[in-house]
Amino acid sequence: METFRPAVSAHLTVPEAVIAQGIETPDAPAVCAHSGVLTYRDMDQQANRLARYLRVLGVGKDIPVGLCVQRSPEMVIGALAIWKAGGAYVPLDPTNPPDRLVSILEDAQAQAVLSTPSLDKRLEKARCPVVHVETPHVAGQSAAPLSLEVAPADLAYVIYTSGSTGSPKGVEITHGSLANLVSWHQQVFSVTPADRASHLAGLGFDAAVWELWPYLASGASVHLVDDTTRNSPELLQAWLLDQRITISFVPTPLAERMLFLSWPREAALRTLLTGGDTLHHYPPSGLPFVFVNNYGPTECTVVATSGPVYPVEHKGSLPAIGSAITNTEIHLLDEELQPVPAGTPGEICIAGASLARGYRNLPNLTAEKFVTNASITANRLYRTGDLGRLLPDGNIAFLGRLDDQIKIRGYRIEPNEIISRLNEHPDVQQSLVLAREFAPGDKRLIGYFVPAPGSSPMLGELRDFLSAQLPDFMVPATFVRLDALPLTPNGKVDRGALPAPDDTNTLRDNAFTLPRTDIEKTVGTILADLLGMEQVDVEENFFALGGHSLLGAQLVARVRQTFGIEMPLRVLFEAPTVVGLSAEIEQLLLAKLEAMSEDEVQQILNSAKLA
Repeated sequence: METFRPAVSAHLTVPEAVIAQGIETPDAPAVCAHSGVLTYRDMDQQANRLARYLRVLGVGKDIPVGLCVQRSPEMVIGALAIWKAGGAYVPLDPTNPPDRLVSILEDAQAQAVLSTPSLDKRLEKARCPVVHVETPHVAGQSAAPLSLEVAPADLAYVIYTSGSTGSPKGVEITHGSLANLVSWHQQVFSVTPADRASHLAGLGFDAAVWELWPYLASGASVHLVDDTTRNSPELLQAWLLDQRITISFVPTPLAERMLFLSWPREAALRTLLTGGDTLHHYPPSGLPFVFVNNYGPTECTVVATSGPVYPVEHKGSLPAIGSAITNTEIHLLDEELQPVPAGTPGEICIAGASLARGYRNLPNLTAEKFVTNASITANRLYRTGDLGRLLPDGNIAFLGRLDDQIKIRGYRIEPNEIISRLNEHPDVQQSLVLAREFAPGDKRLIGYFVPAPGSSPMLGELRDFLSAQLPDFMVPATFVRLDALPLTPNGKVDRGALPAPDDTNTLRDNAFTLPRTDIEKTVGTILADLLGMEQVDVEENFFALGGHSLLGAQLVARVRQTFGIEMPLRVLFEAPTVVGLSAEIEQLLLAKLEAMSEDEVQQILNSAKLA
């Protein structure tokens, strides 16, 4: 049995700890992916070559370098190389629109951007050098160790989140803050070199930071899951069990569904971490792992509070978000930044070692959000805009947002950024974006708009316009056309008076297309039920209507229950309409029917007609 020993401390940064593991256990697996296994020696040597080349390009202390790669071993090599060169990495989600990627690189003043040849076209407008992780220029550099000049006060990474001003804002995290997160994680969850951790989050989501560095700084192995598997509760569970994963982070909506699967007692998984959204469910009894809820804005280095969630018979309230992690303070304050009485709702304000340096190039916003109050603490306070309440057991109850910021499937979204883009469309006069919850955990963006005089924008036009500038998760699932935005007596927009989307007010491109076959009727009913709609146009894209991979997994289950066939999740991505799905289901049924008797065939057809 491996014994725990902290690998990171206040005096040892994360890159130093990772390098030390490469010396101590060079042949141990560091990153395991479908493409193969990257050992600590290989990771260290490849990062050394790349770091030397980055130094030639002028990378050094506090100098940002973009990192635009898929979830892969190259992602880890690139981040480590940037640190070895003395710089800070800027994670870029390669699925974002090219203009957004370039905008972030320019705002960060990146010296270069690390990428792969497959993403060259997305970065062709970048004004800084695009460096491939593997290139002859890099391969020609020495793999020998190089001196590491990293201090706790230096930048470790700059991560961009949705901005209330209409543009994404960069959050600057130092090595000291990252080291505090990693050290706390290693101690609380007893991480050892024997651990096998999962990696699910995309590079632009700060949970990816948490999924990598506590383990690589401990000599453990990180295992990358493919995109289809990581979006399906059943497939992900099977993968976790097959790979003997011992500790895993799973975003809240997906984790909630995984809790109620059947888990074998002999599962290697001992800790399931979740966070990124409001947790609605307590775990059932008898799980073979500890379930831990976590909370923390990007400005506080991923996690600020954490705590196990246990089964309870009389729930009555949502699960708590735990208590403050090591070297972190949680203060619940009123509008005057004074403490509220115990049990009274107050704004969650965070202080301590986890706080970011501030926002890049936004001194006014930094001063507004990172404040001082000597009567509360000697440290800076970050005003989260979240509402919380202290519980009798010392944990914090999360009560929602004080402002309009939205969280959907773990992504922080400032609706003003979407509104500012939508208002740039020549056919849009006014707009408003908000989220509606169609079912617990199923939250979707709704775009309300007033058209410019004499204009009638089409659905596809609005979606395409926003998709060229915003990532997919920020493009509203539905658009509702209004004659005017409803107002309160004092002239503010009356959000409560905005109509819910329905078949009469939802924007469409063409006339509604009805189902033509019994299978299309059945599939249309299933999709409408999952999407919270009365009826679905058989030609409409499931994802454009607000569907996502979690609902897709439910669709697969409903198809199995209704038709008695196993439809792979990939079919939904390849044929995301009622017409397309029905054709695929018909082919799967025909293949199954060939081996059935006439009575069995008639029984299936009858059930499909009656569904």
